[in-house]
Amino acid sequence: MGKDNQSSNMDFILLGVSGRQDQEDFFFILFLFIYPITLIGNLLIILAIRSDIHLHNPMYFLLANLSLVDIFFSSVTLPKMLANHLLGTKAISFGGCLTQMCFMLALGNTDSYILAAMAYDRAVAISRPLHYTTIMSPRSCILLVVGSWVVGNANAFPHTLLTGGLSFCGNQRVANFYCDIASLLKLSCSDIHFNVKMMHLGAGVFSVPLLCIVISYVRVFFTVLRVPSTKSVLKAFSTCGSHLTVVSLYYGTVMGMYFRPLTSYSLKDAVITVMYIAVTPMLNPFIYSLRSRDMKAALGKLFSKRVSS
Repeated sequence: MGKDNQSSNMDFILLGVSGRQDQEDFFFILFLFIYPITLIGNLLIILAIRSDIHLHNPMYFLLANLSLVDIFFSSVTLPKMLANHLLGTKAISFGGCLTQMCFMLALGNTDSYILAAMAYDRAVAISRPLHYTTIMSPRSCILLVVGSWVVGNANAFPHTLLTGGLSFCGNQRVANFYCDIASLLKLSCSDIHFNVKMMHLGAGVFSVPLLCIVISYVRVFFTVLRVPSTKSVLKAFSTCGSHLTVVSLYYGTVMGMYFRPLTSYSLKDAVITVMYIAVTPMLNPFIYSLRSRDMKAALGKLFSKRVSS
């Protein structure tokens, strides 16, 4: 009990992206540039979809929710890092560390399931166009989004509770700029074998949406192969191109972060972490808006309304 009380009252020290002060100044400026762009870009996507009736369909409904998750995802870590740098401190409380870890796991999982729902939407649109409005009804879309949030949070809570029950009686220096589960497990002086097993189980749960995405696009691929028209093939792939780009960025960085030995952390890992936490949520709005004529038109209308008012 004494160890638990000691853990709950102590502070962790966030060493930063690289752990070197000369590089931390660079990352501070980088995040100071990235975070506002992430907020503005994703908010514009949400506002454009809400204001343009032509975008009131399942694909853009799911995209708006993806943008909402990306806003929360970036806001869990980047403001704390920026504030700590400005205040000249690296401390975060034990409770704050667990909360940050819980939200990161929950939002990361939610993001992956919404991406899977978007892949399913594209598969239905291309392989079963006559039944699209029936299958992807408003009720179905809401259930997909709510289910993504529920599963995401359900996967995060066990890890948070298990990590909260560990003792941290020695080194409290987290080799990162936020509290991630791998860094905390390395600092614990408790037996973490069960926690590691739960991490592997969580990775299995996390791979379920990736499997759904792969199955969805296999179905799209075989459907497109049966279409003789080159124009129809190009239209199908242009519809899926943005989503495939986002999925590749997201899962590429996730695998780089979590599918590595628990004991290692290098500058390459730091760069992958920055890509996952900061760069990918910032790029998503640009990827979808630049590749979608409907989205560009909606953003143009949104800006013209603001200018005229």
